[in-house]
Amino acid sequence: MKYARQVQANLDRLDQALLALNKIIRAGKQKEAIEFMENGPLRDAYENLQNIITVAGGPGSLGASGVANTGTF
Repeated sequence: MKYARQVQANLDRLDQALLALNKIIRAGKQKEAIEFMENGPLRDAYENLQNIITVAGGPGSLGASGVANTGTF
């Protein structure tokens, strides 16, 4: 359950960052949009979500319960 809440919270942050990026692009601020994607909140939101997913099921990583994965489900 905790994993699901973490994933959902990070998906919400990613969604907010994408909405902000949409507004920047619509305002015609291309350089600001690129910076937002490469070094700003969008990158941070994506990396946080990716880290949670990797910890939960990536190769050689820990599972959601904190123990090493033993195989695929």
